Amino acid sequence: MSDRRRAVITGLGVIAPIGLDVPTFWAGALAGKSGVSTITNWDTSGQDVTIGGEIKDFDPCVWMDAKEARRLDRFTQFSIAAADQAVGDSGVSSDSLDPRRAGVIVGTGVGGLSEMETQVRRLLKGGPSRVSPFLIPKLMANAAAGNIAIRPGMRGPNFDVTTACASATHAIGESLLAIRSGAADLVITGGAEAPLIPIGIAGFANMKALSTRNDDPDTASRPFDKDRDGFVVGEGAGVIILEELEHAKKRGATIYAEVCGYAATCDAYHITAPEPEGKVAAETMKLALQDAHLCPEEVSYVNTHSPGTPFGDAMECAALRKVFGEKPDQPPVSGLKSMVGHLLGASGALAVIAVCLSIKEQKVHPTINQFTPDPACDVDCVPNEAREMRVKTALSNAFGFGGHNATLVLSGPD
Repeated sequence: MSDRRRAVITGLGVIAPIGLDVPTFWAGALAGKSGVSTITNWDTSGQDVTIGGEIKDFDPCVWMDAKEARRLDRFTQFSIAAADQAVGDSGVSSDSLDPRRAGVIVGTGVGGLSEMETQVRRLLKGGPSRVSPFLIPKLMANAAAGNIAIRPGMRGPNFDVTTACASATHAIGESLLAIRSGAADLVITGGAEAPLIPIGIAGFANMKALSTRNDDPDTASRPFDKDRDGFVVGEGAGVIILEELEHAKKRGATIYAEVCGYAATCDAYHITAPEPEGKVAAETMKLALQDAHLCPEEVSYVNTHSPGTPFGDAMECAALRKVFGEKPDQPPVSGLKSMVGHLLGASGALAVIAVCLSIKEQKVHPTINQFTPDPACDVDCVPNEAREMRVKTALSNAFGFGGHNATLVLSGPD
């Protein structure tokens, strides 16, 4: 390894359809619990799709006062709750932190979509005077990063990453680069999303991107299964504390894993469809491994993007074959979206948290809803039941509309 600065994960925070904290989320993931259900937070009459990975019992006032909550979109509320968990888990405090060297980089695919929909309705119904003065600070995609930083007064690098479903993975990767470059010693990073609103569901449904198993929500999300018919939209947030290794050691922090590799590429093929042969996705994984100074044979496990779409899953499996060879030589993989749905810009953060916990506990969560094998997805996807196994080094993949690809490499602490 070179003498470059190293970055480790020292804190985790989750708001997800299967749990509003890390222990509940991980217990649900290992148990193969589905968080997909009929949407109840709004009237779905007239919608072709009425299911989602909905968080039904989130109370923002657990994490902030009612006045602040009213001034924040749901995606920012999620991000603050997850960030507070991660900060608490890491044990970091103002006494152990130079605020000028502490940053926040958070990803989101669409930002405050709910606020935009609400205020457009007000505009059309009552005219411009009815539009809230809080519209802009609530809807802007960088609201999560800005609001997280305000609370502890972190004055280092702070920005949003918006690359569709790769947003959180890119955010974590860019945080790694900020630490390596010396721009920061600690970064709060991850992703948040709250797209489960009428316009969000209608937009994806009319693209024919979503599963229409409205009568069977538990089994609607089926990554790798032959009968998969689209993804399921989810909501929530995942946040980690990424910290320079010596900084973490100096304050006695618990280390979950090291982020030792990162790569980002573009298919340059189509604005929504993946490059079907997986050539660029494979190159992304190879570049991330090169960045980590590792070879494919050293990878124990892959937490896949696997949205549950016919083309997306087949592309990723083709890419895995290009990197690792055929199934007997491939590491096991699993798809978290089978349980939580697709959290768009937040999905990569939840995947990284799952990898951290797999490294810690030497267990990997299953890909649930595996009923009919698909020859195009001939991978060991840890079907339906969790597995105890050695996890030393793992990849986490994310691929987004726009052809955005991102891969992170995580290894167990020394």
